[in-house]
Formats: sequence, C-alpha cells, structure tokens
Amino acid sequence: MSAVPLEKKCWPAGSLGEKLDELKRRVSAAGIENPATDAAAILCRALGWDRARLHTHPEDVLPGEAASRVAEAASRREKREPLAYILGEREFWSLPFRVAPGSLIPRPETELIVERAVALLREYDAPRILDLGTGSGAIAVAFAKEVPGARVVATDMSEKTLRLAQDNAAANGVAGRIAFHRADWLDGLPGGEPFDAVVSNPPYVPSGAIESLMPEVSRHEPREALDGGPDGMNCLRRIVCGAPGWLRSGGVLLLEMDPDQISRCAVEVRLTRAFREPEVRQDLAGRDRVLEAVKA
Repeated sequence: MSAVPLEKKCWPAGSLGEKLDELKRRVSAAGIENPATDAAAILCRALGWDRARLHTHPEDVLPGEAASRVAEAASRREKREPLAYILGEREFWSLPFRVAPGSLIPRPETELIVERAVALLREYDAPRILDLGTGSGAIAVAFAKEVPGARVVATDMSEKTLRLAQDNAAANGVAGRIAFHRADWLDGLPGGEPFDAVVSNPPYVPSGAIESLMPEVSRHEPREALDGGPDGMNCLRRIVCGAPGWLRSGGVLLLEMDPDQISRCAVEVRLTRAFREPEVRQDLAGRDRVLEAVKA
C-alpha cells in the first residue's frame, strides 16, 4: 500500500497523523510561530524517526512508550520552553551540539564569527584562538573542526557549562585540540604565547530589555548569558579593554553584538589605540552583527 500524505485531514484514532495534528493545535494555541515544525520535531524525537519516515507512515499507531514522551515534550513546549532544550540538541555550523537548560542555545548569526575566523586564519599552520564565554562550545568546536591545525582555548565562568562544552568537543572529535579553562573573561586565564584571534559572543542584552524578549529566551535561557548590563555593553567593554594584551600584532578581535551597539563598540576599540580601524560584518539577514578589529 502506498503511503498516505500528511495533508490528509481525518486520521484513524491513535495514529501518528492524528497526534501530529493535535500537537500542531496545542503549540499553535501557545503562540508558537511554526507549530508544524515543532510538532513534527517532537514526534520524530519521541519515535527516533526522521521527517521522511514520519511523512510516509502517518497512519501507523503511536506506540505507548513514545506517547508518554510526546506528552511530556508537548507540555514543556506549551510553557514556551525552547525546542532545543526539549530535543536536547541544536545544530550549529552543520554540527550537532548538545544543549541543556543553563546554557545559551547557539544561534545561526553566531556562525559569522566562525566564518570570519576561518577566512582570516585558515592558511596558518597552527592558529591559536581564544574563545571567551564559550557556552556550549559552538564557536570553539566549529573552528577546531574547520581548521584541523588549530589550537583553541575556550573559557567560561560556569563549571557545568564547561563540562557541556567538553562533551560537545569530544562528540565532534576535537577534544584534543581545545583547552577549557574556568575564567571571568580574561581574568584568571593562564598565561602563554599570544593568540592569533580573540573571539566572543558575550552577553549583550541591556538588563531592562530581557523581560521583553520572547518567552523562550526571557523565561528559560540563563540570564547571565544574556545580561550585558544597563546598556548591554559591560562585557563587550571588558573584552575590548583586555584583548590587546592577549593578541599578537596582526591578531584579530571578533565580537558579536546587537546592531545598535556596533558604533559604540567601535568607539571603545578606537580608544584602546591598540587596533587598526575596526570593520563591521553583516549576518545573513543583512544586519550589522560582528565587529572585527586587527591589532596594530
């Protein structure tokens, strides 16, 4: 018998098609923008299937053990918990990353930092890169994966988050080329030879703006990974001020931030008198996203 397409409107009781429709209604009622995508992801994770299999077997009966997993996941999503936390992973730079409550979920726009670091350092035999506030390890792991000779140092204040980043490095086969250190940005970082790049996606949301963010972020992602102080630039200023002491001449500083902060951060960079004129890089949406500055 040929598969019945998912567009069918009336499904047998207990079937996957019926459960998918129910999930879509539930997450849509919770105010989620892409209910079909979320519903399919929840169902596929519970079954251990991919989307193609779900699409071609909608009349199959949902097994009881999977039904309980679906119910739990649906309840969490209705409360606007991020889908990545429910699924336990998020893709970044086409690599799988485990994520968990307490760690910032990697965003597509942060890939711009990896893209620029790779473009600037790919020809180096063994480039040294410092990733400040590594979180899940997305930038550090992606760069190490892309540039096989790279030597990466990744820092974070949270021991729990560092363990998560170490797990992601191991899962992606680059654990041997990333050294993880607990440090408060540049404070507490072990000394050594200078770096070819210092990169960071630091907290840059103004404190007063956090509650206005979408519920997935404001209610569930760690505040310490979001809160950049009154104007969102506390961490950016600390990094800009300290980075020259850790970069070789010709080394590059790459910082992600809100587009509205780019011009102010460029002023901070100029005030150090340690860098050439900073450049602005845009994300895929065409928004100013990364400030790039080469040490003089």
